[in-house]
Amino acid sequence: MAQTAAELSYTPYHRETSAFSGIFSWIFSTDHKRIGILYMISVLTMFIGGLCLGLLIRLELIAPGATVIDAPTYNAVFTLHGVIMIFLFIIPGIPAIFGNFIMPLQIGAEDVAFPRLNLLSWWLYISGAALLIIALFTGDKLPDTGWTFYAPYSTATEGNISLAVFAAFVLGFSSILTGLNFITTIHRLRAPGMTWFRMPLFCWGLYATAWIQVLATPVVGITLLLVILERGFGVGVFDPAIGGDPVLYQHLFWIYSHPAVYIMILPGMGVISDLLPAFTKRTIFGYKAIAFSTVSIAVVGYMVWGHHMFTSGMSGTAQIVFSFLTFLVAIPTGIKIFNWIASLYKGSIELRAPMLYTLSFIFLFSIGGLTGLVLGALATDMHVHDTYFVVGHFHYVMFGGLGIALFGAMHYWFPKMFGKMYNEAVAVVAWALIFVGFNVLYFPMFILGWNGMPRRYYDYLPEFQYWHVVSTIGSWILALGIFMMLFNLIRGITSGEKAEDNPWGASTLEWTVPSPPPLLNFLEPPHVTHGAYDFEAMNKGKKDSKKKKKGKK
Repeated sequence: MAQTAAELSYTPYHRETSAFSGIFSWIFSTDHKRIGILYMISVLTMFIGGLCLGLLIRLELIAPGATVIDAPTYNAVFTLHGVIMIFLFIIPGIPAIFGNFIMPLQIGAEDVAFPRLNLLSWWLYISGAALLIIALFTGDKLPDTGWTFYAPYSTATEGNISLAVFAAFVLGFSSILTGLNFITTIHRLRAPGMTWFRMPLFCWGLYATAWIQVLATPVVGITLLLVILERGFGVGVFDPAIGGDPVLYQHLFWIYSHPAVYIMILPGMGVISDLLPAFTKRTIFGYKAIAFSTVSIAVVGYMVWGHHMFTSGMSGTAQIVFSFLTFLVAIPTGIKIFNWIASLYKGSIELRAPMLYTLSFIFLFSIGGLTGLVLGALATDMHVHDTYFVVGHFHYVMFGGLGIALFGAMHYWFPKMFGKMYNEAVAVVAWALIFVGFNVLYFPMFILGWNGMPRRYYDYLPEFQYWHVVSTIGSWILALGIFMMLFNLIRGITSGEKAEDNPWGASTLEWTVPSPPPLLNFLEPPHVTHGAYDFEAMNKGKKDSKKKKKGKK
C-alpha cells in the first residue's frame, strides 16, 4: 500500500526509502543527512590515518639521528600526513559533515538544492582518497614533496607524484560541487520568514566558504594539472631547466591555498557562533558584525597569498602590500573574537563538553592568529620563515581552529544526528587530555622555531632535543584524548541513553525536529518569525503552544 505524504514525513532518515538495502541504501542515498554521516565516517577514518602518521613523525624526532625510520621514509610520511590532513580532513571536515546534515535543517529546507550532485561530491571524495592510497603502492618511490607539491622538485622527483597530485585534483572537484550546492541551497531553499539576518551564523560561515570553494579551487586544480603535464610531457612551466618559473608555481598554489585556510576556518567560526548562544542562553553579541566579518574574511583572504613568499624574491612594494593586507584580514577576525567574548557577559554559562571545546577554540585560535601576525610582519618573518615557528602557527590555526571546532560540533549535534547521548564525564576528561596534549605538543614548536630549528628536517642538532622530547610526549597525550573521545562517541551511538529533541535548550531551527530527524526533515513546513538566537521569542512560542494544547483539550 502506497504511503501518503503525511506518513512519509514521519519516516526516520535511517528507514529504507529506495530499491537498495543494507550498505547500498547508504552509498547510493541522496538524503543530505545520510551523506553527512557518510562524510563523517570517511573524514574521521582519514583523520585517524593522518594522526597515526603524525605520531610516527613525532616518534622519529624524539632524538637526533635515525630513530624508527630512515630519511626517505620520513619525507614520504610527512608528505602523506600533510596531504591526508589538509585535503581529506581539514578542508572537507565541517562543511561536508555538518554543512550537509545540519544546514538544510537550520534554514528550514527538506534537502540541499542538488541531492544527486551532493552524492557525487561524496563519491569524488572517496575516489580521491582511493587514488591517494593507490599512489602509496604503485610507482618507484612514495610521494615525498610535502603537501604543497613544490616545483621544481615535484616535477623532477622519482616519487609517485603524478597520481598523488591527480588525487588532490579529484578532491578539488568534490569541494567545488559542495560549494555550488550550498550557495544555491542558501539562496533558494530558505523557509518562509528565514531572512538573511535571521539565519544562523553557521550558515553564514558555510555561505562565505562556499564562494571560496567555487572561485579559488579551480586555480589549484589547473596548477596541479600543469605539474602532471610537466612530469609527463616536459612542458616548461615551472622547471627553470626547461624554461619554467618555480615562483609562478608558488603564486598559483598560494592563490588557492591561502583562501583554503578560510575554507577550513570559517565553518569552524560558524560552529562557535552557534554553540555560544546555546550554552550561555543569550543572544549572540553583534550578530550582524559577525556575519559581515565572515564575508570580509572571505573577500580579503583572496588577497594575502604573497605573505607565504616574502623570502622568494618579490619586490619591496609587493612585500609591503601583502604585509598590510595580512594585518587587515586580522581585523574581522578580531571582531569575531571580541563578540564571542562579549557574548559570555551575563550569560547563564553551562560548561558542558561542547562549550569546553568552544572556549578552547577561542583560546587556541587567538594564539594561532597572533603568531600569524609575527609571520605577516616583514622583519620577523625573515627570521622565522621555514622554521618550526611556522609549523606551530599552522597547527594552532588549523587544528586548534578547525579541529577543535569540529570536535565541539560533533558533541553538540551528536544527539540530533543519532538520537543518543554520550557519557558527559568521559567527554570532559577526553577534552582535558586533548587541550593539555595539544599545547604540550605544539607550543614548544614556537620556541624551537624562534631558536632556528628548520621545519621538515629529518635530523637536528642536540641543542633542540629537549623541546622535541616535550613535543613528542604532548603528541601521546593528545592522541590518548582523541581516541578516548572517539570511543565515547561510538559507545554513545551503540548504547547511549535516548536523547531529548533539544537537550541543550538551543534556539536554532534544527532543534525543533525529532532526534534523529525524519526523512523530509519537518513534520510541518516551518515559518520563521524571529532570529536564530532569540530565546525570548522561542520561550514565548513554547508557552503559546502549551496554551493551544490546553485549549484543544
